[in-house]
Amino acid sequence: MDHAVLIESFTEFKDSKNIDRATLMSIMEDVFRAMVRKKYGEDNKVDVVINTDKGDVEMYRNRTIVEDGMVEDDNTQIALSDALKIESDFEVGEDVTEQILLDDFGRRAVLAARQRSQRSPDPRALPARSNRTAGPSLRTPPPCFR
Repeated sequence: MDHAVLIESFTEFKDSKNIDRATLMSIMEDVFRAMVRKKYGEDNKVDVVINTDKGDVEMYRNRTIVEDGMVEDDNTQIALSDALKIESDFEVGEDVTEQILLDDFGRRAVLAARQRSQRSPDPRALPARSNRTAGPSLRTPPPCFR
């Protein structure tokens, strides 16, 4: 899915919900982080960069290089031999940053995320709670009917 189309979709959502740009950015980041958590199990070593002016979304996963055969968690660690395929001068203990593409999630996941975000209730759209107390109970008839 084209990044610009996705950003445009979120912008239309922002306009229809009448929310500010900061809230839109927060919603978008939450949606992309949810996609990352679903695919990779966690998102604490992922950077999400959103540029609505350019219609660009970039996500980067950071993993620590460990000795071959010592990988305990594929989401946070990468074997030295795999890291060397990315860049030839990596060493054990260094961090590898890999870009995550929207295409890695598949079209259905991206569309589902977009739909989920558009169903998110805007807290300002919810009815305000009243501080007034309720009137007399309808179960007790007024004095004239007793």
